Amino acid sequence: MVGQRKKDNITGSHEERFLKAFDEYGDALFRHAFLRISDRERAIDVVHDTFTKVWVYVRNGHEIDAFRPFLYKVLNNLIIDEYRKAKEASLDALFAIDGVDEGTFDELSESTVESLAATLDGKKAFAVLQELPDTYREVLILKFVDGLGPKEIAGLTEESENVVSVRLHRGLRLLRQTIEMQEKELLDQTAKK
Repeated sequence: MVGQRKKDNITGSHEERFLKAFDEYGDALFRHAFLRISDRERAIDVVHDTFTKVWVYVRNGHEIDAFRPFLYKVLNNLIIDEYRKAKEASLDALFAIDGVDEGTFDELSESTVESLAATLDGKKAFAVLQELPDTYREVLILKFVDGLGPKEIAGLTEESENVVSVRLHRGLRLLRQTIEMQEKELLDQTAKK
């Protein structure tokens, strides 16, 4: 049926399904929150708040067809609230970054992604990832850490698949440019010694 969501494989009463979802998705939600917030204690608090809100929702008699996307949606909304509390940044300013253009979708091929992943040092990539604007960091984490596809990311972020694909492309390009720039600066410093 059109518009009907796929149920997850968690079965039982509402409460049993909630507890199973907590066990199954708790660690992944924490990793996601920690990568987005970069503060362990706040990440724990946000994940706790996520499960609290979902528990209240379930206890109020609402049914959740698929816990994973629902939990990520609640978590992402709470993370957005965290960012709003921390700083009031204009979305226009985030999109007006010099040196970032849309490129073409052909450049965002699996081989490009795999070759980028193969050449990047994981720790360096995560350090640089924290420097990226949240718009790009969010979709890159959802794609490469949480393993979600553009369609799932679009559902979580309430954006179109096209917008998600553009953000993935721009984010990867910006990540690559930043790493290459840092490596060039390091080589220049080493050559001067």
